[in-house]
Amino acid sequence: MSRFNDVLNKKAVALSYDENKNSAPVIVASGMGYLAERMVEVARESGVPIYEDNSLATMLTQLELGSEIPVELYQAIIDIYIYFLSYVPGKKKAEEEQVEGEAKTEEQAGKEA
Repeated sequence: MSRFNDVLNKKAVALSYDENKNSAPVIVASGMGYLAERMVEVARESGVPIYEDNSLATMLTQLELGSEIPVELYQAIIDIYIYFLSYVPGKKKAEEEQVEGEAKTEEQAGKEA
């Protein structure tokens, strides 16, 4: 699949939740194609955590901006919020660098043996 097709198929949705105003998270931004790609870029640059689930994004992009997520999607959204409770910016990159460093150390030890 070409890069162009990848961009065309991309979907992104931003949610916000204020327990004092809403009974469920609200869709505050939604986009497909280039707009979705741009939303993800801006989120990354701003340190906003990103969760990728194409099926869920497909369902959410069909809803209107400002609408609360439907009850049927509560569990999926709860799982995402739980995932983000343990989110630490840069942690994934640091873990990948550590794994790479360990692999190089093991490789060097194998050459020396």
